[in-house]
Amino acid sequence: MKEKGIIITKESGEREAFSEAKLRRSLERAQATPDLIDIVVEEVKGGLYDGMSTSDIYTRAFSLIRKKHRPTAARYHLKRALMELGPTGHPFEKFIGELLKAQGLQVEVGKTVEGVCVFHEIDVSALQDDRHIMIECKFHNQPGVKSDVKVALYIQARFEDVAKKWKQEPSHGQKFHEAWLVTNTKLTSDAARYASCVGMKAIGWGYPMEGSLEYLIEQYNLHPLTCLTSLNQNQKQLLLNRGIILCRDIIKDKNMLGLVGLNGAKVEQVINEAKELCHII
Repeated sequence: MKEKGIIITKESGEREAFSEAKLRRSLERAQATPDLIDIVVEEVKGGLYDGMSTSDIYTRAFSLIRKKHRPTAARYHLKRALMELGPTGHPFEKFIGELLKAQGLQVEVGKTVEGVCVFHEIDVSALQDDRHIMIECKFHNQPGVKSDVKVALYIQARFEDVAKKWKQEPSHGQKFHEAWLVTNTKLTSDAARYASCVGMKAIGWGYPMEGSLEYLIEQYNLHPLTCLTSLNQNQKQLLLNRGIILCRDIIKDKNMLGLVGLNGAKVEQVINEAKELCHII
């Protein structure tokens, strides 16, 4: 059977025809060389079967890239690396805070503000050009899950409750001028439509076209340390538990790696991968 006739199963459970073009685009986004792309595509095509999951396709491609060039594998792993910023959403909130700081915003993570009805814990509050922004970070750690319109509705309701309180008592606290939704997954079309309708900025995987989450990460070279292929899951989690989120954090202070039992050549391997991933010579 030719690969174009093979039906694969997406992480959402949907089924679709395998697309070589999609696979090539994902490898190009990871900055794989043309030769490596050809090798991976041929390897994957050679192992395709009807009903194969996109997760299995990813695993085969990732395994091969990892053997050839770890920094490319780290970029290819980005979507899943963001899902590893758990199990709670707090590391993801800190990560988004760092991403906003890189863009010149003043940031505070985990602030509590008063609304008319209840108090609200704001994931990230930011200041940009004299405008205060209320940012809700919607974190998912399961593939195939999307942030739907209910998330946007929830954020808008919180924003309106806080805004009403400020109008009643302008002296009571900070005024928020706008609300943002930031998620590590895709947005449903209704969520994006609703956010646009009410003036809410939405950032997710692949949305908007320019300015998506992965676009900003690459633009500012702010990769989560969970991207690194030279760290195992336990080591990554230990670092996250200590508040270490970014690849840049361990580049600045490689002694942090000693906290998770690494030393010598292994430390240098991790640092070299992180430097190449973040384009730090």
